[in-house]
Amino acid sequence: MDAITASLALLRLEGLGPGRYWQLVEHFGSAAQALHQLPPALLQKLPQRAQQQWRDFASMGDNSPLLCWAADERERCRASGVILLAAGSAEYPPLLAQIQRPPPILYVRGNTDALHLPQIAVVGARRATSGGVDNAMAFAAELCSAGFAVTSGLALGIDAAAHRGALRVEGTTLAVLGSGIDRLYPSRNQGLAKDIIDSGGAIISELPLGSNAEAAHFPRRNRIISGLSLGVLLVEAARHSGSLITARLAAEQNREVFAIPGSIHNPMARGCHRMIKEGAALVETAADIANQLGGLLSLPTAPAPATGPLLAPHQIHLLQALVGEPRSLEQLAQQTGEEAGTLMANLVQLELEGLVEQLPGGYQLTRAGAVCLDSSAEATV
Repeated sequence: MDAITASLALLRLEGLGPGRYWQLVEHFGSAAQALHQLPPALLQKLPQRAQQQWRDFASMGDNSPLLCWAADERERCRASGVILLAAGSAEYPPLLAQIQRPPPILYVRGNTDALHLPQIAVVGARRATSGGVDNAMAFAAELCSAGFAVTSGLALGIDAAAHRGALRVEGTTLAVLGSGIDRLYPSRNQGLAKDIIDSGGAIISELPLGSNAEAAHFPRRNRIISGLSLGVLLVEAARHSGSLITARLAAEQNREVFAIPGSIHNPMARGCHRMIKEGAALVETAADIANQLGGLLSLPTAPAPATGPLLAPHQIHLLQALVGEPRSLEQLAQQTGEEAGTLMANLVQLELEGLVEQLPGGYQLTRAGAVCLDSSAEATV
């Protein structure tokens, strides 16, 4: 019995899980030996269904439902183009193998070579602001241009933006799922998943085919995201965001943790600020990340500066009033001297152009707005 079949069968036993799996393998030396010699004391702790599965295996061997399921799972994977990687094999990603109790089996669709590339995880809130989405796309694009692959979780918001930022510069990106690899979640990102594979990236899961997305699966997914990566970049997160789990797991795995700061008035920046207080490196550019990693990869020469729409003087004045932190309508009226009606019209126009965004209680610059303001300032020098 090979390692993949033995691992699939052992993990199929309800109530066993990756933790007990590794305890057994460490004791018996292999998944096959553990399956054949399952200790009676452990067997009694498992649910009745699992006990019966193992007894059927002990008496029927290769013809048992347990091994038949493992054989069928392998055939389903083969038929759908899914590759199975066992921990300990040469194809298994080496960084992930270093974490405590890594996934015994990885289901991979796409380019398995991508798992061996130097990766940076880019994660953050699902309900991201437009500024957060801009930052995720920009940082992911810059990191890919520097030679890194970008890894994230295919979720809405920051995760999807990171994948798209990598694809925009024809970089490599990897998505780790909290569901079976044949049950893409969220379903609206199926097109994005296809683009990731078509571009030379990969979709990854440790869960059997047919597994639905469940809350308990996502912390397990997050440890894979951080485990695959040299470091984790937290773009935007609320104080209790699930993305903080990924960042903390990265720290436990001796990975670098980076966070983009934001306004003290932006609730979606509080998770980043909390991680910075706990030791995450504050970053403003992709170069900060490359430098923190000891120059593992050098950044290319700086690209030509981005340009935005030509701004009228009153628009530049309004954007300048938003530098630093969000402002309320009343504060903007005081700083610009504009009447409320004119000010609102100008803000709506800038919002339509993607240069400002509205937050609860005020307005703030987007990344595009900051770039456009810098370009306008340079043009007047």
